[in-house]
Amino acid sequence: MIKVFDGHNDTLLRLQKKPTTDFFKMHRSGHIDFPRGKLGGFAGGFFALFTPGSSPLDTTRGPKGRGRETGLFEPINHEKALTGTLNLAAKLLCLERASRGSFMIIRSIDQLLQCMASEAMGAIIHLEGAEAIDENLNCLEVLYAAGLRSLGITWSRKNIFGTGVSLNHFPGTPDIGPGLTKQGRRLVSACNQLGILIDLSHLNEKGFWDVAALSDKPLVATHSNPHTLCQSPRNLTDKQLVEVAGTGGVVGINFGVRFLREDGKEDPSTPIAQIVNHVNYLVDTIGIHHVAFGSDFDGTTIPNSMGDVRGLPKLINALRKIGYGDNDLKKIASENWARVLKTTWRQ
Repeated sequence: MIKVFDGHNDTLLRLQKKPTTDFFKMHRSGHIDFPRGKLGGFAGGFFALFTPGSSPLDTTRGPKGRGRETGLFEPINHEKALTGTLNLAAKLLCLERASRGSFMIIRSIDQLLQCMASEAMGAIIHLEGAEAIDENLNCLEVLYAAGLRSLGITWSRKNIFGTGVSLNHFPGTPDIGPGLTKQGRRLVSACNQLGILIDLSHLNEKGFWDVAALSDKPLVATHSNPHTLCQSPRNLTDKQLVEVAGTGGVVGINFGVRFLREDGKEDPSTPIAQIVNHVNYLVDTIGIHHVAFGSDFDGTTIPNSMGDVRGLPKLINALRKIGYGDNDLKKIASENWARVLKTTWRQ
């Protein structure tokens, strides 16, 4: 079985109020737990620290809700975001300790490679939306010391660093609002210096190009799709995709059906073939070395035919049937992430 290292999940938010031991039991709800992950060849991924807005969470469709509630997109203050971020980070640290070596927080490329070569499951701490970071960036230093290695400047809302794209407008363009603020530019420089990956998913187009001009690291969108195939503001234009590839970066394909379908509908009957279509388009447009998976497990509606993390082999097999060999599948499944992280992180 080809192992998968995945670009994005929201499993911590689903587990937030549950006992630590819950993750190590098999469940019928949600997308990821330890037993199902092992069955699906899930070697690990980017585990998001995400603080919701004021709207109630629609846990039947994913812990972020579907974005129909206005309050979810309203700016949140630093204190609330920091508290939420620390709570989720603590949950991840507790999972690592309780696992007795079978689940590890990945802080270096050596640990990532160790995880891929063993039976352990690994987690990269990813901050989704930088509201937990203060304008002086002191919290960034502390979170880095705790293991933070990936950061999305915005979620789909505005903060002191930049502007996120809306999830409510379809069809729509990512060209929404102004670019990075002065603090946002400082944040990009600080992440480069610390070796924190900057995630461009959820950031608007002007912010994207600001990061492209400022950053000396590969550009990455951990869970975004081609705008040409699905005209969601969350997806990237061909010009953006080519820019990512030109820096040696990676685009992680989001399994969320509303970001896959040409009509943008949230239809769980969407076949896995739609994910395959997005893989093919990216490979044809920017090359096999710049394509990966960024499922958004536990944060969105995925195809029923995939079900949960156990469906990853179905996707791998669907790609194999149309001509992808094991070497190319390994690049998409994990090796492209490892290459970009090796370039980005401090060694």
